[in-house]
Amino acid sequence: MLNLGGLLTEIRTFYSLKEIRENVETELSQYELLLEDYSQWLGSILRNPASSKDPEWIKKTAELQKVLKSGSRKSGKKEENSSKVTEWVQFKDVLLSADALAEAEMLFEAVEELKNKIGKLEKAKNSLIDLERYGLGKDLLYVAYLHDGVPERIFFKPKRDVDVAGKFEFETEFSVARQTQ
Repeated sequence: MLNLGGLLTEIRTFYSLKEIRENVETELSQYELLLEDYSQWLGSILRNPASSKDPEWIKKTAELQKVLKSGSRKSGKKEENSSKVTEWVQFKDVLLSADALAEAEMLFEAVEELKNKIGKLEKAKNSLIDLERYGLGKDLLYVAYLHDGVPERIFFKPKRDVDVAGKFEFETEFSVARQTQ
């Protein structure tokens, strides 16, 4: 299971571009594992001998896949498109279903969403690799705005500002009594 830590948007400070890239690579590998798991799960549903003999189920599955791949569900017509293929009932802020295709529909959606996420992470990783090649200074901190684990903005901050605040200073004054002769 993917551990997102509950944060969808966060601002984190990194000590190097390499550290940001490694963070992205970790997210990327987690999402790839999750995609593989969901794809296998979906494949086992689609290869189910009982459902694969039902022509209506095959037709609905193909229709569902077509609707999800076209991206028309993201245009605000979720209920319209899903009700044509699977039956969903709105209960407060949650959709409920006992339709045989509901599980497959959720997996199709999750797989498409994960593919999009992996694509964004790959692009971010490639951008970070290119930035590393420019050899930005080691005396910088990188404050990154992460949205769903993808760095979308990076602010460069000199390390010396942070180092001064983090140092402990000890100051004292000595007074020496002057001897008079």
